[in-house]
Amino acid sequence: MSATPDPGFRKLAVIGAGNMGSGIAQKMATEGFTVVLVDLDDDKVARGVGGIRKTLEQGVERKIFKPEQAEAILERIRGTSDWGELRDVDLVVEAVFEDRDVKREVFARLEGACRDDAILGTNTSSFSVTDLAEGARHPERIVGLHYFYHPAKNRLVEVVPGERTSPETVARAWSLQERIGKTPIASADASGFVVNRYFVPWLNEAVRLLEDGVADLPTIEAACKKTFEVGMGPFELMNVTGVPIALHAATTLGEAFGPLYAPAESLRRQVDSGKPWDLEGEPDEAGFGAVADRMLGVVFLVAGQLVDEGVSTLEDTDIGARVGLRWPRGPFELANAVGLERAVGLARAAAERWELGLPAALARQAESRRPFAFRVVRTDVRDGVATLTINRPDAMNALNETVVAQLHDAFRDAAADPAVRGIVIAGSGKAFVAGADIRFFVKNIENDDIERIVRFTEAGHALLDDIDRCPKAVVARMHGLALGGGLELALACDRIVASTKAAMAFPETGIGIYPGLGGTQRTTRRVGPGLACWLVLTGQMLPAAEAEAIGLVDRAVPPEELDAAVAEALALGAVAEHRAAPTPERYGALESLFLQANADDLLLGKVDLTSRPELAKPVGKVMKKAPIAVRLAATLIRVGVDQPLDRALGMELEHLREIFRTKDAYEGLSSLGRRAPKFEGT
Repeated sequence: MSATPDPGFRKLAVIGAGNMGSGIAQKMATEGFTVVLVDLDDDKVARGVGGIRKTLEQGVERKIFKPEQAEAILERIRGTSDWGELRDVDLVVEAVFEDRDVKREVFARLEGACRDDAILGTNTSSFSVTDLAEGARHPERIVGLHYFYHPAKNRLVEVVPGERTSPETVARAWSLQERIGKTPIASADASGFVVNRYFVPWLNEAVRLLEDGVADLPTIEAACKKTFEVGMGPFELMNVTGVPIALHAATTLGEAFGPLYAPAESLRRQVDSGKPWDLEGEPDEAGFGAVADRMLGVVFLVAGQLVDEGVSTLEDTDIGARVGLRWPRGPFELANAVGLERAVGLARAAAERWELGLPAALARQAESRRPFAFRVVRTDVRDGVATLTINRPDAMNALNETVVAQLHDAFRDAAADPAVRGIVIAGSGKAFVAGADIRFFVKNIENDDIERIVRFTEAGHALLDDIDRCPKAVVARMHGLALGGGLELALACDRIVASTKAAMAFPETGIGIYPGLGGTQRTTRRVGPGLACWLVLTGQMLPAAEAEAIGLVDRAVPPEELDAAVAEALALGAVAEHRAAPTPERYGALESLFLQANADDLLLGKVDLTSRPELAKPVGKVMKKAPIAVRLAATLIRVGVDQPLDRALGMELEHLREIFRTKDAYEGLSSLGRRAPKFEGT
């Protein structure tokens, strides 16, 4: 999205205190915003706030929140039926019942209640944003913000501009979604937007299969779970979210796109009965194949239509499925997985049933005989600045072979473009870059293909070397989490500008390896070897403000000032060489400890802390790390600081085979997210 300077969001509002509205308000308040929650009367408001309280209490029970955090979130929410409370809000989202006339009335009332520059969002799931903005005095500030249930937990949001929505409104709304921890995807203003466009036909096709006698309900349910690798099948999902909602969505899509999308008659009858679907019964596995073919065919057909019509991209279509629906694979990844020939054949069969043509997006791919390829790096050139955005938000933008290759290609193109005077490297979603893809390392260790890990790391070094040596200014825009390889990517840039919401760390020694993309070397050039040892050996998580204090990042600014600060950093030009500034006094003892103590003493806790007992905590952290990784990292930092940078970086590569062949590397990497690793030092 555009890097338009953000004048800031301080106070937000939600209209409608039902399940969606209260969930949206809760998420906003969780991220620190003051939120006004408005409904027609005090009883509805009280029910909405009560629902938020209950959800937060459940979060406390599950140890997601501490009791005081939950109470602070509630205190940031002001429930009211008084629209006068909206006079100073910066953005308001309407989440009222899905009725076109009601929503238009809400917007008319909001234009009188809010400031003229407030952004007005609609959480509509089916109506055109352009249509809802018809008659508004300021349609340029109305934008679709379609959240997914439960909005306090589900990270997906579709950002949908109407025909007259201004680019500034879209950019600011998008920025806010990232600030509240959402994963935004772009959609054109078409009924169903992106995800519901194929999800509702998925539900509807399940009903048609039942109606056509292809299989019984338990078989359809089980076949869908197996085929799409999901926890709930279509009928259970309809029971959970409400069968009438599925009927309403299918009716709306049918009106917009024709019979393929129109609700099955059995769906209408089920709603008329007032009962949920009966899920009882044993599935018949012999019917799984026929069910899978029909369900996959409809999804592939509709996904192809989305791309043909320019409603979405391959990438956002799949991100929507992975994040919003929690499918392990999106439609186009599924097509690759089942085989392109089969996928196109299933889509063609679905198209023929409804007398439709095969989408060009599928036909082209069939002709090429190649699987779908996904762009995971976006390039946006504006006013002489190329912004390269890593777009794997559901994977926290983790680095893998594809990301590194595409980022390198995009960087070379930007560096060679005479119209580009500066380059910004950024991440989408809530993270900057959360390190390298751990699954890649685990898979290749299990396959005894350490050489592939080495080649990947060498490719990463080549990319970072090009960034480091680029004569144009290169700035890392660190808006969120930066771990391991993500922090190393940022350190290769001339300057790092971080949001105060950002945090960073080197977690590698805690998973059996060491930072291998320059982390042991470029860190020393910014903070010196003592603090570099502290960061790498402990895996200490640093908030941006603390990282600025020690010189690891150049500036830490409030989120609304981030893009302006990035522009200022670009104007300063390239940096010839990074040199560590004097260590702040409050870090002096820490620096001295890690500069003087050897790795084995730290690992065994054989350090005299009599005069500085507060240093026991960082030493304790080292004692829990992988011994071989700690020793290698400490050696690389202490020897490399006196070497030319290129030689020091070469030392990191020289020990890769050694570290990835240790038992501790496999133990640390394979246990991540499942249990605490047990390191042997072998």
